[in-house]
Amino acid sequence: MARSIYIASPEGYTGKSTVALGLVDLFVRRVEKVGVFRPVTRKDERDTVVDLLLGHGGVNVSYEDALGVTYEDVHADPDAALSRIIERFRTVERDNEVVIVVGSDYTDVAGPAELAFNARVAANLGAPVLLVVSALDRTPAEVAAVAELAIDEIAHDHASTVAVLANRCAPDQLGAVREALGGRGLPAWALPEVPLLSAPVVRDLMRALDGELILGDEALLDREAEHMLVSGMNTEHILERLKEGMLAVAAGDRPEVLITLVMAHASGTFPSLSGIVLNGGYRPSPQVAKMVAGLGQRLPVISTPHDTYESARIVASTRGVVSRGTQRKRDLALGNFEQHVDTEALVHTLDVPRSEVVTPLMFESALLERARADRKRIVLPEGDDDRILRAASTLLSRQVADLTILGDPTRVRSRAAELGLDLEAAQILDPASSELLESFAESYQRLRAHKGMTLDRAREIVRDVSYFGTLMVQSGYADGMVSGAAHTTAHTIKPSFEIIRTKPGTSIVSSVFLMCLADRVLVYGDCAVNPDPSAEQLADIAIESAATAAQFDVEPRVAMLSYSTGESGAGADVEKVRTATQLVRERRPDLFVEGPIQYDAAVDASVAKTKLPDSDVAGRATVFVFPDLNTGNNTYKAVQRSAGAVAIGPVLQGLNKPVNDLSRGALVQDIVNTVAITAVQAQAAAAEPVAVSKEIHA
Repeated sequence: MARSIYIASPEGYTGKSTVALGLVDLFVRRVEKVGVFRPVTRKDERDTVVDLLLGHGGVNVSYEDALGVTYEDVHADPDAALSRIIERFRTVERDNEVVIVVGSDYTDVAGPAELAFNARVAANLGAPVLLVVSALDRTPAEVAAVAELAIDEIAHDHASTVAVLANRCAPDQLGAVREALGGRGLPAWALPEVPLLSAPVVRDLMRALDGELILGDEALLDREAEHMLVSGMNTEHILERLKEGMLAVAAGDRPEVLITLVMAHASGTFPSLSGIVLNGGYRPSPQVAKMVAGLGQRLPVISTPHDTYESARIVASTRGVVSRGTQRKRDLALGNFEQHVDTEALVHTLDVPRSEVVTPLMFESALLERARADRKRIVLPEGDDDRILRAASTLLSRQVADLTILGDPTRVRSRAAELGLDLEAAQILDPASSELLESFAESYQRLRAHKGMTLDRAREIVRDVSYFGTLMVQSGYADGMVSGAAHTTAHTIKPSFEIIRTKPGTSIVSSVFLMCLADRVLVYGDCAVNPDPSAEQLADIAIESAATAAQFDVEPRVAMLSYSTGESGAGADVEKVRTATQLVRERRPDLFVEGPIQYDAAVDASVAKTKLPDSDVAGRATVFVFPDLNTGNNTYKAVQRSAGAVAIGPVLQGLNKPVNDLSRGALVQDIVNTVAITAVQAQAAAAEPVAVSKEIHA
């Protein structure tokens, strides 16, 4: 039977959705199948909390199955509604290992009655309660008093509270709130208030205002409006009051205010705005619109028919939610949860065992967790790419790595502000004006002096972001580099060959893909760098691939692939693989390695039993070394597309320090994963390689 937890509150606006998101993220790291369930929802209105949770990969339930009954059902017949909730919950429970149940929202019935009904539901589902209370505008003693009353109410209806979480605390009161909640001996945590989480996005405000986008970029409507300013004063006083992320409300028949606001937004010396609302139904004249457009800004300008008072009232009363589409809010919510909740204690409280299966999401989550445990500084040379900026915002919010982004600082921060991203914690450097430029040029000239490199030529070369980023890694200003979203593989890794160079004893730089299948992770190499490696180079690739596999908790059993298995075939290609296998055995007798071997014999136990019955690798291989790039590249793409595998990589190996290449079609999550991998490689860079011996794993 599935473990379940019921998130309940004694009042509204406690932030249960962000807590639920944190729990979902926690459990998809540990088990294969996580379900969500909402016992009571509003009729004819799509539930944003369920949508948010279903948007997290790894949740194993449809929208319809995640819903219980409506408030109208509860009013009409509470007992019948409860029976229906239990029936629908059992369906979700049957198909999952953990179910997150999110209680009702206090948007309908009276508070005490609603908490009592939630407690009855929790008791009948057999789900322990995680109580979430609001600490907003309350003293620690008041928070504790609210929690005490709620715990007693829950117990009265035969449910059990197993932990308490106070949300929306003043940051300087976190410790005092935790201490105040500790009176009952229950695990207790406190989350700070993050105003951005309750800020509406401009798109929602436009809808609430019955507005229309008349100027600017529609894509920027998804930025949060963090503050509001009614711009009814003169230019000087408007400028005095501007704040980052502010939505400015102005009369539509005052073009000078519109021009002032857009110019301030464009200047780089004033805060970046989230949007402008022109009220009263008045639109700027064609001449004014032409002037605004000529400033080259994409700031959304919205026209609304409402007057100033009504527009301000609507903006002030529109509450934002953490939804599937608000990536920055999701990142902040998850980072907040990870930082302030003892997740291991929570898992222990619910007695949830870790699954032996490794899903793609579990592997990705483990990567982030390992990177976060010992943060490294990673340099991202492509600061002019929106995907890099979005990934950087996620990485910083989740505290996965410390980042240096290369690019013009004003442009990078301006674009990040436009996209509603927080890069405040990132270091942003312009290679052309950096104080490091001259020393890097001197270092590069010395490294390439044997090739006739002059200092003047070196100065030009190291302005290139790939060379500058690589020199940052070599000089210790960064622990690793990730590039390639906007550059070719050659442009990314050529500086590494010249500057960082290969590890002692390794003759070749190669790559692997971490292939995340539905239930396990395999390692494929080399699928990206070397077209036709020699036997000696194949041996290097195999040894490095085994080390990479062990680094990411994949027990290395190495299959040296060919079109022939064992002694059954002959020919130059087979002999190359046979020679490479023998070299691996001589250099690393502690490794499990088999070759030449066909792919089916490497992965299928029944085929292995026939072809190589005494092999330690056949039928259970985890590391696959392809004989050439043509075979490797096509195979990884075939498995990725046909088997639905998540391919993480290419991960470069063999370099003295970690540098990794991105596909130019990389998604934001691909970039996040690659940075995490690079950080984990950096953690191990100074450590001695650990041999994985047959004695340990036989």
